[in-house]
Amino acid sequence: MNSTLEVWNAATPEQATQQILPCNGSRAWAEQLTDLRPFDSAFALTCSADIIWRALPESDWQQAFDSHPRIGEHHAKAATTESLKWSAGEQATANPDETAKAELAAGNRAYEQKFGRIFIVCATGKSTAEMLTILNQRMANDPATELREAAEQQRQITQIRLRKWLSMAI
Repeated sequence: MNSTLEVWNAATPEQATQQILPCNGSRAWAEQLTDLRPFDSAFALTCSADIIWRALPESDWQQAFDSHPRIGEHHAKAATTESLKWSAGEQATANPDETAKAELAAGNRAYEQKFGRIFIVCATGKSTAEMLTILNQRMANDPATELREAAEQQRQITQIRLRKWLSMAI
């Protein structure tokens, strides 16, 4: 069994919730996952994480969205220190110049005006140009479609972060 998973399985419920919260940002998600312990494998944990995520109401999705900084920025509405470090690493490939930063800022503002939340994209391995293209494509979505797409992007981010978390020593 994974050593991080072993330690997490043995933690108090509040400790376990706090330890896994940076992987997603939704307290309800973290608490529900904690309540399902113990997990005997990383696979069982990651599958359960997806099932819980998909069943959460929009308000809990929003809490997770709020834990991310805007693409091209370093601050979030509500994030843990670990979550912000992961976000910075996930966006590192983008490395935007001043023109791209301005385009991202304008795109972020337009997205927020249309959908009422920040633009969420699984940024790992994506360039600034790719993220701008995705943002522009998603601006054509209706609100319901875009909410589902944002939730799917958050699910992908969560899976990447769970794998990072499982590789850490607690």
